[in-house]
Amino acid sequence: MDRTVITTDKAPKAVGPYSVAVRTGNLVFTAGQIGLDPLSGALVPGGVEAETRQALNNLKHVLAAAGSGLERVVKTTVFLRDMADFAAMNAVYAEFFPENPPARSAIAVAGLPRGGAVEIEVVALVE
Repeated sequence: MDRTVITTDKAPKAVGPYSVAVRTGNLVFTAGQIGLDPLSGALVPGGVEAETRQALNNLKHVLAAAGSGLERVVKTTVFLRDMADFAAMNAVYAEFFPENPPARSAIAVAGLPRGGAVEIEVVALVE
């Protein structure tokens, strides 16, 4: 099966030895995205809501580069620094998946890159 590394200038670059996404067959697997502004490389201000919005916008651009989109996402994994932020993250998340949302797991973790409040990865279908 083919394996294609996905890149885009519209989302933050990988900051280590990994790809932002890999496409194989009719699926694309993304690395986790935190709320980094792709232009400045800095975490967006505003807490978990702003970081969730930026992470999902970053994922939207990664998916577009792979020939997919948020409407084609079948599974997400959300990593939260603090499960007390779940409701705030969930409210923003619902804006991006208003109908027929994908399957999702949400996990509290000890820490995230750059001190972020949230990280999100997805698996999506490719047309």
